[in-house]
Amino acid sequence: MAALYSALEAGRVGIFESPTGTGKSLSLICGALSWLRDFEEKKQREEAQLLALEDRGQEGKKEPASDEPGRPDSKGGAGEPDWVTAFVQKKEERDMVDRLKEEQMRRKKRDDRLEKIRQNVQLKYAAKRKRSEEEETKRLLQLSKEVLSEGIGVDVLEQLDHNEEELILAEYESDDEKKVVSGLEEDDDDLEEEHVTKIYYCSRTHSQLSQFVREVQKSPFGKDTRLVSLGSRQNLCVNEEVRRLGALQLINDRCMEMQKNKHEKKSDEEIEGKKRRVSRTVCPFYSYEQMQFLRDEVLVEVKDIEQLVALGRETKACPYYGSRYAIPAAQLVVLPYQMLLHEPTRRAAGIKLKDQIVIIDEAHNLIDTITCIHSAEVSGSQLCCAHSQLLQYMERYRKRLKAKNLMYIKQILYLLERFVAMLGGNVNQNPSCQAVSQTGTVLKSINDFLFQSQIDNINLFKVQRYCEKSLISRKLFGFVERYGGPATAVKTNKENQKLGGLQNFLLTLQQGSDKEASTLQSPPMEAENDQLRTASPLMQIEGFLSALTNANQDGRVILNRQGTVGQSSLKFLLLNPAVHFAKVVEECRAVIIAGGTMQPVADFREQLLSCAGVDPARVVEFSCGHVIPPENILPIILCSGPSNQQLEFTYQTRDLPQLMDEMGRILCNLCNVVPGGVVCFFPSYEYEKQVYAHWEKTGLLTRLATKKKRCSQAGGQMTGALLLSVVGGKMSEGINFSDDLGRCVIMVGMPYPNIKSPELQEKMTWLDKTMPRPAGQAPSRVLTENLCMKAVNQSIGRAIRHQKDFASILLLDHRYARPAIFNKLPEWIRERTQVKPAFGAAFAELRKFHRGKSGALRCGPENRL
Repeated sequence: MAALYSALEAGRVGIFESPTGTGKSLSLICGALSWLRDFEEKKQREEAQLLALEDRGQEGKKEPASDEPGRPDSKGGAGEPDWVTAFVQKKEERDMVDRLKEEQMRRKKRDDRLEKIRQNVQLKYAAKRKRSEEEETKRLLQLSKEVLSEGIGVDVLEQLDHNEEELILAEYESDDEKKVVSGLEEDDDDLEEEHVTKIYYCSRTHSQLSQFVREVQKSPFGKDTRLVSLGSRQNLCVNEEVRRLGALQLINDRCMEMQKNKHEKKSDEEIEGKKRRVSRTVCPFYSYEQMQFLRDEVLVEVKDIEQLVALGRETKACPYYGSRYAIPAAQLVVLPYQMLLHEPTRRAAGIKLKDQIVIIDEAHNLIDTITCIHSAEVSGSQLCCAHSQLLQYMERYRKRLKAKNLMYIKQILYLLERFVAMLGGNVNQNPSCQAVSQTGTVLKSINDFLFQSQIDNINLFKVQRYCEKSLISRKLFGFVERYGGPATAVKTNKENQKLGGLQNFLLTLQQGSDKEASTLQSPPMEAENDQLRTASPLMQIEGFLSALTNANQDGRVILNRQGTVGQSSLKFLLLNPAVHFAKVVEECRAVIIAGGTMQPVADFREQLLSCAGVDPARVVEFSCGHVIPPENILPIILCSGPSNQQLEFTYQTRDLPQLMDEMGRILCNLCNVVPGGVVCFFPSYEYEKQVYAHWEKTGLLTRLATKKKRCSQAGGQMTGALLLSVVGGKMSEGINFSDDLGRCVIMVGMPYPNIKSPELQEKMTWLDKTMPRPAGQAPSRVLTENLCMKAVNQSIGRAIRHQKDFASILLLDHRYARPAIFNKLPEWIRERTQVKPAFGAAFAELRKFHRGKSGALRCGPENRL
């Protein structure tokens, strides 16, 4: 906590490592909030001093002025007369004092409002009663409308036509003509509220964030901290009609459309002399007054995501926007990685990082996360499907679309056509029936891809902005949803079937037109999987278009040509994650990157911080040991097996039968002495299956089954179980094998990444060109070692989960003893690791360790009846 406090005070970028079970979350909470409390108190004291000086200065003004006006020709330091310089200084001081007074008034008003809500429970009941009255009024009004409309006889066909108006794109004005659509501007002042100094805490999953919030609630700061939990609409939306859409992109688009309908409702009603439109759907939870009430409730008491959603349902207010309104006044904002690391999402959520604190927890895979967020992949089948849908949409509404819309739609159609051509196909033919002549993987720079696909003359930035502002993917999905078939999703049928509903509708609608009949080709369908596509493929393609706007040197386009065009794909690979992390580091006062296993930290320093332009002097590293006693862990590097077979599981040697047999003998011996569960990690699924088949053939699995069972044997003692798992799989991260679930963790070989992967090869080439060579070692070699050891460190940390836990760790490969590899183990494991060249000595240590621990466990007072 002291190291964290000093890093925040000095405005550093910190890399903090604290193993699981050491109270990392509570330390982050208490250290960061202690600093924030002291910072706020210091700031208030300085403001009070400034205001006191101003008050004394005002009193001094009442006395007669000095002989200053008698020297009109005297000059200041900048060549200006003294009276001009003095006037400017006084004006700046007055402005600053006015700002301070205004901020104090705003702060006092907010604190009084929150305290009033906190103390006066009657306000909550009054608000609840008012909501009930409003709901009853709406219900009666709706009943009255239904009664009145019964005898009128509405023309159903006309109503359908009016409903279809929603599918037509609104008139689009480009960036030069209009910066922001006025109808979408926020009509409240609260988004303009000044942001107080705050802490943004990020983690990977909502469950981890909820766990953190519960820790805050239990901490000494739980009652006085203004905390807000942020999430996506998928997690926070309480409108069941919207939630049923399922896909995040659909939920986002539908929400934005409902807001637009709300803004346009007034203008539609005010138009005189025109036929009144059928009312568009607006969200009943998007109520400004209720969201203000929810905002205050969020700030009064610490709530996690689940509690926030429950409050939104109770108050009939949108938790997504209510939580956003609470950001300026919040002291602690809890949010997932993606919302902070992705700039457009950050901007949309109203997150301002200037002079704020950012803490990124569970950051061991931060580089991979940034790379994944800003990478995108689209298949040939998605490109052809989007082209077919968009073409038919344009033909259906050609006469209703404005010129700007038609221009951009044609540009998107051309882009899709060229993308498919790059894969060796034709958009007008079924992608599943088009064989690719030259299969394989090709990597291209962004510029080369744009030139070779002949789209370098199209402004992708404008196309990207058009897609965002026009909501074309949402309109297209609505079009396909209406005419594509009976289901609410577009069903992909077998190879040669046609999309009957849409095709037949358009053919009967526009039969006789040779031009339109020729354009209405059968929409290409995917034959590989009979699946339901819950969103328009155009939504995913928009992500790919956005990725192509990166700088040429920061990414590559991968053309993956498989058997057919439908199976082929285009993928954008981000090579330099630092370009997207740089703005976070530049704007923030301090950034803390924390995790349970951060070793090796060289990747963070070089690939992320150094490339982002962070001064090395600003970076501080901190690593603390584990809270468990040294005698509770036994890490061993084993160099050879029971028959003196050297353990080296390289790609060339690991398939040898004698090596797999040796590994089996080691497991059999271990299962004799380890009392609880044994978790064995393999470098890949393929190798795990190969070893399992070999052991099954040799009868070793049968022998292992007699040692480790999942049920009790005679005498009532559990022997535990043997779990065969894979590094990088579900069991290697986020799963706790505490106590008897995992008394021994075995790592078979070294899980190096596949260096034949085109993505990894390109990344290695890029690193060798751009990174310095520390100690003469190629950066690409360092990368593969770091990726390997990060995976190892994550896996072997599964067993020790709390202070009284104990376990042994066995690394089966003599290469772990090499200094370059050994030094990349976590410090708390490294300092207790023993290197054993022979199996006999290692086995003796393991037997002694587990017998001693099992005896102590049985004799412990907590285990006595």
